[in-house]
Amino acid sequence: MKTTAAILWEAPGEWDVREVDLDEPRQGEVLVKVMASGLCHSDDHFAKGDMQFHSYPACGGHEGAGIVEAVGPGVTRVKPGDHIVTSFIAACGHCRMCVTGHQNLCDAGHLITKGTRPDGSFRMHLDGRDVAQNACLSTFSEWTTVPEECVVKIAEDIPFPTAAIVGCAVPTGWGSSTRAADIDTGDVVVIVGTGGIGMSAVQGAAFRGAGRVIAVDPIPMKRDLALKLGATDAVESIDEAGDLARAYTNGQGADAVVVCIGVPTQEQLKCAYDALGKRGTLVVTSAAPHTMTEMSVPVLDLTMSEKRIQGALYGMAGPQNEVPLLLRLYQRGALRLDEMITRTYQLEEVNAAYADMHAGRNIRGVIDFTGRH
Repeated sequence: MKTTAAILWEAPGEWDVREVDLDEPRQGEVLVKVMASGLCHSDDHFAKGDMQFHSYPACGGHEGAGIVEAVGPGVTRVKPGDHIVTSFIAACGHCRMCVTGHQNLCDAGHLITKGTRPDGSFRMHLDGRDVAQNACLSTFSEWTTVPEECVVKIAEDIPFPTAAIVGCAVPTGWGSSTRAADIDTGDVVVIVGTGGIGMSAVQGAAFRGAGRVIAVDPIPMKRDLALKLGATDAVESIDEAGDLARAYTNGQGADAVVVCIGVPTQEQLKCAYDALGKRGTLVVTSAAPHTMTEMSVPVLDLTMSEKRIQGALYGMAGPQNEVPLLLRLYQRGALRLDEMITRTYQLEEVNAAYADMHAGRNIRGVIDFTGRH
């Protein structure tokens, strides 16, 4: 079948919206009618060359929601007509990480940048060339064929744009606070960067009962929304946040600093570490450029103050459990998601949408596919 999709021919490059060929679902696969796709910064990393696919052309998008149109042989998790959210980790359920409860670190994660199925085959094609699919998904497409492990069934009354951002931004940020930072009641927490991931981290910190949630962002609009979604304070810089954290802790510093900047610098990570108090945790959720291989840390202080540096992928949770959980919190008003969607775009506006993101105009932009099917 044919589908209109946004692809990259090279990195760095711009998204090129054109018609491509899409295979029908094979064994264990699902054909999805994409209804909404979040404009995650990770896809822009591919466009900028901070991250790279193994082969090009490649179709972007990994944060999506849609309707199951058809299923291949052996599919048991969903049926045609089901509403789903995509998962960018096709958790196998059998590797060591999966069986120990860490599905977000499944060995299948290498398929994110490889763009193929485990056997090396492709499902998208263009003029005789294979097209890689971001995370086996490619939600920057009207239709997509994905492994059934990459879909999570959801309730049909959840709006598609809202559901889409629970495919990546929300669980990533939420879990960065609730799991990676291990926030306790009364803690002083700094959240650096308040886009879709950071705003979810703010809400996660507040949900865990943090005494102070200090949001850091240079954009006034983002600081204002952070205050409405659970932050107790909002400042422009990490240095200001560190001073404020020390003021709240008799000079000690923050119990946790969660870094959600789109593209962090070594200096920003150093400042984030410096804002920590004794036994504090620095959570690095940001996807730094693959060329960044060092960060400056005073090692003696790391030892003597018992500080911890923690990476966080997908909120350190399994999407099959986390996505429904977060949507239940949304339905009962304990997690606010609609406020995080600043604007919707057509697929043909994908490059303009990322320009808006870089200009600080959006918390989260979403591609709306309504009316295209």
